[in-house]
Order: sequence, then C-alpha cells, then structure tokens
Amino acid sequence: MDKTDAKTAMEELTMLLIYLSHFTERDRMADPNSKYAWKGYDFEVLNRLDEKDYIRQGSHRSKSMYITKEGEEKAKKLMEKYGVEDW
Repeated sequence: MDKTDAKTAMEELTMLLIYLSHFTERDRMADPNSKYAWKGYDFEVLNRLDEKDYIRQGSHRSKSMYITKEGEEKAKKLMEKYGVEDW
C-alpha cells in the first residue's frame, strides 16, 4: 500500500467515520434514505469535504451535516481501500 500524506488521510478517514456513524431522519419529511452525521470533527477538514461536495453542513449553527450521493460513493470507495465492511 502506498503511503498517504497526513492531510489526505485526515480527509479520507474523517469521511469514512462520517459515513460509518451516519443516521437517517425517517420521522421527518426528508427523504428517508438521506444520511446525516454529527459535526464532531475538525472544522477545516469538514470545510474541505463540503467544498468537494461530499457533505453539506447547512447553517454553521447546525449540529449535523448531510452526506451527499458523491460523499456516499467516496465513502464506499474508501471502505474498500481501507478494508472496512459496510453495515
């Protein structure tokens, strides 16, 4: 396995943890398949993931974020890369 620089590793592993810790909002009017996660990660990394359209943070007062389809696809590729099984 090739070495990954620290900045890339932070983004990849944060995206992976966001995906693995996601939850859905089945009781709301939103799409029941929409995936959300709590924002308890490094804000600079979250901003970069938002810029890449992997997540949407919404308002900065929001405590959760939305995982986009692109983010879900990226997370699944990262799971394969790091040998992690999906739920």
